[in-house]
Amino acid sequence: LMYTLITAANSSEAYALKNTLTAADVLLGDYLELPEILIRSGKIIQLPDPADASYAHRMLTLCLDKNIEAIYPLRRHEIDLLLNSRQLLSEYGINIFSE
Repeated sequence: LMYTLITAANSSEAYALKNTLTAADVLLGDYLELPEILIRSGKIIQLPDPADASYAHRMLTLCLDKNIEAIYPLRRHEIDLLLNSRQLLSEYGINIFSE
């Protein structure tokens, strides 16, 4: 089972995007603090902080661990970092979608 990840889970934009996707297996994630109950439910995951120097590699590891094949980053900093790492992620079959 492969998943699609939408970042900025604590934003209304993330939920609006989730409602437009046909993929049933959509995960929401955020690097900002999230309610523990949502993380335990498995539908929202804690993401690495983009300020971390190893952000791209930590995201790659997370994607491989969680079977994530597509990422919709919503925050500008995440978008920039992931687009810069697009080559690395694509080697593992992970696609980045951004405006």
